Amino acid sequence: MNGSIAVLIPCYNEAVTIGKVVDDFRRELPGASIYVYDNNSSDDTAAIAREHGAIVRFEPRQGKGNVVRQMFRDIEADCYLMVDGDDTYPADAASSLCSPILEGKADMTVGDRLSNGTYAEENKRAFHGFGNNLVRFMIKWIYGYGFDDVMTGYRAFSRTFVKTFPVLSEGFQIETELSIHAVDRRWRILDVPIVYRDRPAGSESKLDTFSDGLKVIMMIGTLFKDYRPLKFFTLVALVLAIAGLLLGVPVIIGYFQTGLVPRLPTALLAVAFIFLCCLSLATGIILDSVAKSERREWELAVYRERQQ
Repeated sequence: MNGSIAVLIPCYNEAVTIGKVVDDFRRELPGASIYVYDNNSSDDTAAIAREHGAIVRFEPRQGKGNVVRQMFRDIEADCYLMVDGDDTYPADAASSLCSPILEGKADMTVGDRLSNGTYAEENKRAFHGFGNNLVRFMIKWIYGYGFDDVMTGYRAFSRTFVKTFPVLSEGFQIETELSIHAVDRRWRILDVPIVYRDRPAGSESKLDTFSDGLKVIMMIGTLFKDYRPLKFFTLVALVLAIAGLLLGVPVIIGYFQTGLVPRLPTALLAVAFIFLCCLSLATGIILDSVAKSERREWELAVYRERQQ
């Protein structure tokens, strides 16, 4: 593989596993630079990583999204391989993820834990599989692209992808944001099946299934509104129109039968819903023009980045 590779390992209290993770990736990618970003760990994560030869830096803003944002800003490479420091992802799959990037065949490769069934066998945390499937379904429904595994933390990116990616999330929503951005901007995506293993004894997950899951769903809604405003506000307008018709049709029928409008408050409420429906459609049309203009600017930024 020709080209520089940076292994990015965001860490928070991973003293149990970080030494092995650094050693494994140094063995598989001997020419790569391995960066460990310590996110306010209260254990010896940073010291252990440094002892094993990693380049250690500190990110004081708590949250995985904040760490990834700083990594993408700081580090220069031809290929960026991002992996968690919990020793759940196999280092021997690193070349399979990096090769398509360095060969110019993909802009983002995704370590797929689900296709071969290893995640279902190894993962002991309730509802994680359900949450992953829910996010996959939502992205498929909104954007028309079906990821094999959307929540995986094992990915590789091209330099242009990294340097033109605006990180918005602060926490574990970063994987969802990366996936949606790649689909919406039509980057070349390649799923690479990997063998997943659960955390070793003594290592604890920092992911809260329900609170972080809710943040992920909110992130999907936010990006849906920002990236596809016409579709988003058309759906809102449809809901408002249905509500307005359900309230207004009986009033209209009663008027034609009796010549009277006995339920004036209901009639006014129905008119308000229809007005909001039209306002939502107008908002979607305006924001769609703004989004298309922003997309053109982003495309030009990609061209400029490629020329550097």
